[in-house]
Amino acid sequence: MILRQTQSVIPSEEGIQNGFDLTLDSRLHGNDKAKTIKQRHYEGGKHGKLFLGLDLSTQALKGIIIDSAGRVRFETAVNFDHDLPEFKTKGGVHQHADGLTVTSPSLMWVAALDLLLERLQSRKIPLERIAAISGSGQQHGSVYLKRGTAAVLNALDPEKSLRTQLAKSFSVANSPVWMDSSTTKECRRRDAFLGGPKAAARLTGSRSYERFTGNQIAKIAEKFPKKYAATEQIALVSSFLASVFIGGYAPIDTADGAGMNLMNIFTKRWDRRAFDCTGKKLSEKLAPLVAAHKPVGRISRYFTVRYGFSPAAVIIAFSGDNPNSLAAFGLDRPGAAAISLGTSDTIFGALIHPKPSAAEGHIFGNPIDPRGYMALVCWKNGSLTREFVRNSFARGSWPVFNRLLNKTPPGNNGLLGFYFKEPEITPPVFKTGIYLFNRHNKPAANAAPEQNVRAVLESQFLSMRLHCGNIGLRPQTILATGGASVNPSILRIMADVFGRNVYTIKQQNSAALGAALRALHGWKCLNARRFIPFREVSALLEKPKLKARPNPRNHRLYTAILPRFSKLENIVVNRQI
Repeated sequence: MILRQTQSVIPSEEGIQNGFDLTLDSRLHGNDKAKTIKQRHYEGGKHGKLFLGLDLSTQALKGIIIDSAGRVRFETAVNFDHDLPEFKTKGGVHQHADGLTVTSPSLMWVAALDLLLERLQSRKIPLERIAAISGSGQQHGSVYLKRGTAAVLNALDPEKSLRTQLAKSFSVANSPVWMDSSTTKECRRRDAFLGGPKAAARLTGSRSYERFTGNQIAKIAEKFPKKYAATEQIALVSSFLASVFIGGYAPIDTADGAGMNLMNIFTKRWDRRAFDCTGKKLSEKLAPLVAAHKPVGRISRYFTVRYGFSPAAVIIAFSGDNPNSLAAFGLDRPGAAAISLGTSDTIFGALIHPKPSAAEGHIFGNPIDPRGYMALVCWKNGSLTREFVRNSFARGSWPVFNRLLNKTPPGNNGLLGFYFKEPEITPPVFKTGIYLFNRHNKPAANAAPEQNVRAVLESQFLSMRLHCGNIGLRPQTILATGGASVNPSILRIMADVFGRNVYTIKQQNSAALGAALRALHGWKCLNARRFIPFREVSALLEKPKLKARPNPRNHRLYTAILPRFSKLENIVVNRQI
């Protein structure tokens, strides 16, 4: 059921404890050692409302609870590899033998939710005080639910785990995720059907990309017709998680829905032409679209009985991880951009007048401004590739990595490298490997460890500057997030390449934080019975801290290198080495 904004909002609760212990239970991004960080005791009073944000990312399910002042009060995480080893994932995924197909077990995500909620309950978090919940899901992942799953969700038994009850609800057991590059045939077919890559981009905000959900659906519909026919609902990772919470099928928000090659980016509605080249009866298998600030239902009885959530808790539309990160930084106006240094690297910012490109990048709906848009460019070779270079050339140590980096000058004495541990999105590269060029633009057979360390970072940031500039995203300031943003040496190169100041905020789990802030924002909109500008929520955030200033001389050097970098990148893309 979709809630109307005229419905009553969260009532005050009685008999709630004065405070609770706050711990950060972190097992994230390949670090199997649990870290426990004590935070200060909460003194928000008996009746302070709380807001839960979830992030179902590639490697972990994270949860953050904030209060009505936007302050983080509790956070925890379930690492898939470490905490759920029975699913046999590596980095949260299964890499298939073809080198292109990458999936995650759908049931693993359900098991992770069970475990996370049990941890919240065991730590005596006052879940009855949570007024609203929103969430984040890794973009482009898709979940295929069998006929009859809606009835299962509606009748969940509080005496049983979600994992037990949903174990047989998936028509496709393993969900394609954003790392999947196996749908080139479907992409080319879509582009041709819609009039070419430019036409596809003008319609949907992006040309047809291998990881985009519409192309993954088309592959499954053709390769597994019986499984497709048995599918009652196709959800995104985000809308699937929301569906579990409301006990029925949740709508897809327009920010995450734009990452499917199925939505008209300007009308923000499903497009019939895009549906026609995807799968039969697709309109029956997809939920409607909704603005990201809208409520999609009340929390189901299962969670109120089993975990003690308030029956009045409202579920605000879940969105993708990148849109939620935009919310965490409060980027509702053009002029600032965020660079997320995570499993994938992304750069994104707000736009008023979108200019979709067939060459690179994406235009999505803006999750904090229903009239606006966000631009995003994504690189698959992010933190895992930096870690690969660290492990290969710096003895697996970040301090050694930084010392090697400081042994080489900006510009790396003319050496440029391209590091594709995974098939790349931007630019499209399917042949993995390391490609090195000397100062004369000739292939280099090898390089010293310190040169490889610098080359991977300079390559990544030069690629960011090149491709985001091509779609008109030229930030005046940069906010850095993700695991690598704690490394000052990496941020220094980022500042020099872009010629901009680089800022960070303390909170690194930006997608989960953005979801929590959007829960607060959606709850405020529901209370006011109108849309409230998100800046009334983002004003609660701490001020970003300046971490790196550009060196003008280094910036001029990187600006001079950029045309050469572009030329060599084209050589790699065209395999003319």
